[in-house]
Amino acid sequence: MELTENDVKTLLAKLPQLKTEIQKVIVGQDAILDELLVAFLAGGHCLLEGVPGLAKTLIVKTMSQALHLAFRRIQFTPDLMPTDIVGTEILEEDHVTGKRFFKFNKGPLFANIILADEINRTPPKTQSALLEAMQEFEVTYGGQTYPLDKPFFILATQNPIEQAGTYPLPEAQLDRFLLLIKIGYPTEQEEFEVLNRTTGTKKAEVTPVITAEEIQQAQALVRQVSISEDLVKYVSSIIRATRPDTTTVDYVKEWVRWGAGPRAGQALILTAKARALLKGRYAVLMEDIHAMAIPVLRHRILMNFKAEAEGITSDVATAELLKLVTRPKAI
Repeated sequence: MELTENDVKTLLAKLPQLKTEIQKVIVGQDAILDELLVAFLAGGHCLLEGVPGLAKTLIVKTMSQALHLAFRRIQFTPDLMPTDIVGTEILEEDHVTGKRFFKFNKGPLFANIILADEINRTPPKTQSALLEAMQEFEVTYGGQTYPLDKPFFILATQNPIEQAGTYPLPEAQLDRFLLLIKIGYPTEQEEFEVLNRTTGTKKAEVTPVITAEEIQQAQALVRQVSISEDLVKYVSSIIRATRPDTTTVDYVKEWVRWGAGPRAGQALILTAKARALLKGRYAVLMEDIHAMAIPVLRHRILMNFKAEAEGITSDVATAELLKLVTRPKAI
């Protein structure tokens, strides 16, 4: 169904309301919420990195309540098997005919919002079971393909400190996450507010503000946001500049081992479009690209050993690139 101008305005008005509802429960984390909503509008998945106790689970659960979508939390453990998340076939009997048959019993992946908690605690076999779901929005079992519910959003978490008994995500799987979001400690005022809110009897009520159909309409609108050819070329220049073998930036040649692939450019343009829409605009600006560059490239630029020894992260390299890559003159 084609949306009218009034439909679009009504839809866009609901996006700020969505953030307001989430903030009834979540204190601070303004940039984190923006990045999560951008990823959701762009139709991608997020990897959230932070130490325990920073409300990672609560953020995504509250988000699902404000969206009125089905939410499932999967705790990833070393003994978790692919069938534990995808589902399995069970033998049933028809009580009328007495015939037995296999029926597919859907796993927790069949929901709209999935929290894959501590994804790096499960072996690669189970991690890879997520790949088809993340990329194709469907799962295959016993030669049969089962489409997943839409919208479909995976938010995986990992603890950056405790690495004993973990299985780091391979680069191919990391690349399938649209954004890598780092969540830090709250400010003093935010921490006071958290303690004040969570130790009393008052409980915030989150009201659903947007339906699954409206979310899909918003995701379709993201693709229609305009971006000039100059900005597309600028994004291409940034991505190509991350690769040590093709870059003209000495900083990259010195510190970077491996640069970002073409999927990074697609992610940067899509998230910039989603951010523009979230801000009520129908065209991408330079600020949208700069705002999304670090979470998009954070897990797609691999630093060399020398950089790691010096404490130079991919965030630092991206910030340098944004300073050094030539910007379009017309913008």
